[in-house]
Amino acid sequence: MSTTRLFTPILIGGCIILLLNFAIRASFGVFQIPIAQEFGWPRAEFSLAIAIQNLAWGIGQPIFGALAERFGDRRAIILGALLYAAGLVLSALAVQPWQHDLLEVLVGFGIAGTGFGVVLAVIGRAASDENRSLALGIATAAGSAGQVFGAPVAELLLGQFPWQGVFVIFAGVILASLLALPLLRGTGHVSRAELAESMGTVLARAFRDPSYTFIFLGFFSCGYQLGFITAHFPAMVTEMCGAIDPSGMLAELGIRTQSALGAAAISVIGLANIAGSILSGWAGKRWTKKYLLAGIYVLRTIAAAAFILLPMTPASVLIFSLVMGALWLATVPLTSGLVAYIYGLRYMGTLYGFVFLSHQIGAFLGVWLGGRLYDLYGNYTAVWWVGVAVGAFSAIIHLPVRERPAGSGLSAASPAR
Repeated sequence: MSTTRLFTPILIGGCIILLLNFAIRASFGVFQIPIAQEFGWPRAEFSLAIAIQNLAWGIGQPIFGALAERFGDRRAIILGALLYAAGLVLSALAVQPWQHDLLEVLVGFGIAGTGFGVVLAVIGRAASDENRSLALGIATAAGSAGQVFGAPVAELLLGQFPWQGVFVIFAGVILASLLALPLLRGTGHVSRAELAESMGTVLARAFRDPSYTFIFLGFFSCGYQLGFITAHFPAMVTEMCGAIDPSGMLAELGIRTQSALGAAAISVIGLANIAGSILSGWAGKRWTKKYLLAGIYVLRTIAAAAFILLPMTPASVLIFSLVMGALWLATVPLTSGLVAYIYGLRYMGTLYGFVFLSHQIGAFLGVWLGGRLYDLYGNYTAVWWVGVAVGAFSAIIHLPVRERPAGSGLSAASPAR
């Protein structure tokens, strides 16, 4: 039986899985300096491993979406958690760059199986029409909540254990997320017209639609910006930020070094994004999603340009983190909701997965270019300005999207599944 409740067991269980997934994923930037120092590697080496992780995440997203729709959501999530944990444990044993590169493929596929593509599709199908956008926003915010404490916990653990031990601890955490799986039971709001169509038919319709291409291209800059900041912002703050006042408020809070500020900045981004994601989901129910997305990318572009043009101080780092955080994953409920609204719920996981692949291609380039250009120029300025440019591109490319159902009968929802 369908329900109009917002906070269902499916939403709660999905939020738990996303929270733990993102807590670990958001912490990888904290390992940049420890791993590079231990092995004497240039910055580009571990940056490439994280970039490959992001690309594997993107490639794995439509695969796991299809697996979930073919064999069941919970089986796909279990497979994802096992790959995630295996990748982390084996990475703890890696001593060569190519080993990290190879093993981050496992981690990336694990993130795909326990991340947005699969979990948001479960939540989207289970939510009622009136609650879907907000439910997707709340689930996205849960991922941000993980980001709040992921980087600082990693920083804290690195003070007690070698980085290899922290990877093993994180593997145990992602396996523990499977305890939430029993909550992911229930019916979905999929129409009979959608059930009558094959995956091939729906995918062919989407791939022929220019609007799907625009959504695909527009999500690229989101991945570029998020990938770069997650992987490099802690190191960037550590090396480029002005000194912290030893008698100031940050020092009183225990943030006395630039490295601690870099980790805290990732937490501030995650904290601000909790509100930003929920607000985005709420707004997506009331206003045109494509215009909201264009506005988010415009604001990101302005914030990024202002940050790099001004001197980097602890205050500017925190202000930028708050602004960027409010816009951080605000694109996710709108983009996933747009895909569901235009192309239906039945194959939402696969369709959103292909769109998310663009996001992760951007993330790959943001992470890899961050390390590569840093090694060439000794700073992150060039790669930062590329991010400003692609943000402006995404603001423009969303404007011609036709925000209406692509097939007949897809807006009539009746309980199924």
